[in-house]
Amino acid sequence: MRILVAEDDRNIAVHVAAKLEAEGYGVDTLAHGPEIWERGESGAYSAIILDLGLPGMDGLSILKRWRQAGVATPVLVLTARGSWMERVDGFDAGADDYLPKPFRTEELLARLRALLRRAAPSLHPVKAAGRFTLDEASRRVSFDGLPLDLSPLEYRMIAYLIERRGQVISQFELASHVQGRDDDSAKNAVEAMIARLRRKTESGAIETRRGFGYCLPDDHR
Repeated sequence: MRILVAEDDRNIAVHVAAKLEAEGYGVDTLAHGPEIWERGESGAYSAIILDLGLPGMDGLSILKRWRQAGVATPVLVLTARGSWMERVDGFDAGADDYLPKPFRTEELLARLRALLRRAAPSLHPVKAAGRFTLDEASRRVSFDGLPLDLSPLEYRMIAYLIERRGQVISQFELASHVQGRDDDSAKNAVEAMIARLRRKTESGAIETRRGFGYCLPDDHR
């Protein structure tokens, strides 16, 4: 799952992103209103954490435009504004939940998990590829029906391969998704993670297309 953190306070954005990544989510952080509006319309995110006080275009206007355009992505609104009327405005604009600042990260994570569970029927949370099964609701990956003990980065990598089953994914694309960069060091880290995943499963469970990348079959054996 990939989460968009739309927050112009860099300290908050970095802290929230680090906590989400530790939980195995892929995270993009943006701070400028028009760019957030455009990126949110892409449908690339499982959920969006949206601050209302953004430069260039405020969060409430962005949210209204998303909903008018038919964007159904769950949105958790963050704001320093505390009045009940402002919360009503947020829900009327299409917010799925509302969290005033300051907040505890544990509560944010709990609210995010609840949003994702409510959206699960439309997100098809259980996916299978080859001998792997991904349950997005519980954030677990199983191999031949047995749960795997994965680090957040390993989870993010195998989840990405499962979601794109049948496609050959290059090392650089995997590095960009898992680590947020695609340099040679990140590519080497991808190779090391693939090796660890194979040791936790079987050597042939993740196919290598030499010179192209890695692939999981688009079936469930």
